[in-house]
Amino acid sequence: MIIPIRCFSCGRPVAQKWEEYSKRVDKGEDRKKVLDELEVENFCCRALFLGHVDLIDTAAQFKKF
Repeated sequence: MIIPIRCFSCGRPVAQKWEEYSKRVDKGEDRKKVLDELEVENFCCRALFLGHVDLIDTAAQFKKF
């Protein structure tokens, strides 16, 4: 849904890097290069970025009960 504020495993803050990461990847840059330049070094943090699926727009279409 929404990128977590901190990494689930190591606890490092990652949310502030998500917006720039997603913009650069959408432009067609290599994911590894972008993560290296954003200084996301831990495997757990990198997996969080690579495995994240942004579904907030899809979930927002359904009404609450």
